[in-house]
Amino acid sequence: MRRLALLLLAIAVAGCGGAAGAHGTATLWVTRDRGTRVLYAGAVPAGLSAMQALERREKVSTRYGGRFVQSIDGIQGDASGQRDWFFFVNGVESNVGAADVRLRPGDLEWWDYRSWQGGAISVPLVVGAYPKPFTRGFEWAQPAPTSVVAAGVPRVVAVRIAAQVHGSVAARVHGRNAVVISDAFPPRRALLRRRGAGFVLELGALAARRLARDPHALAHEYGSAG
Repeated sequence: MRRLALLLLAIAVAGCGGAAGAHGTATLWVTRDRGTRVLYAGAVPAGLSAMQALERREKVSTRYGGRFVQSIDGIQGDASGQRDWFFFVNGVESNVGAADVRLRPGDLEWWDYRSWQGGAISVPLVVGAYPKPFTRGFEWAQPAPTSVVAAGVPRVVAVRIAAQVHGSVAARVHGRNAVVISDAFPPRRALLRRRGAGFVLELGALAARRLARDPHALAHEYGSAG
């Protein structure tokens, strides 16, 4: 009986603060100004809510009954100044509060403090978590067969990027998700945008070559049209 009681106690303690059956780690990023300044980057336990994971690594104040972040390490959201904290999971802007998001092993939780002046309060997709939008997804943006269409770059570039997103090189865009590489785009273009029920990543030739060499070459970036 004593051995059974100790075993049950150990299981209960191990389960505190995380989801039952969750193993492994997720990644947490905290940045400022559309990812231009990295304040924190490190591992957090999978199975926690996004709020719990953030509170494990940073000093956090909340609002609306603890469901939304007001400040991280003293950096305050400011409605009058139109600056606030926004968060993404695997490069996808969350539609719910951080307390309602449960991290899976391998997920990337990203908090960014930025201005939302000029109507920029919502940014549905960011390129800096690449390739996770394609390989893991979140909420409406789900992994699906991805076509990689390329013009004006060596085929090896398209092949490497297809491997990164678990897709295949194709003659034209088909299916829900796509990567389009073209020398007709500005060379540095790296823009992830919604397309119907899926999304498409548009890459200029230079950006595509960078990603082909290093899938993390655009880490922390929101994306660029040119």
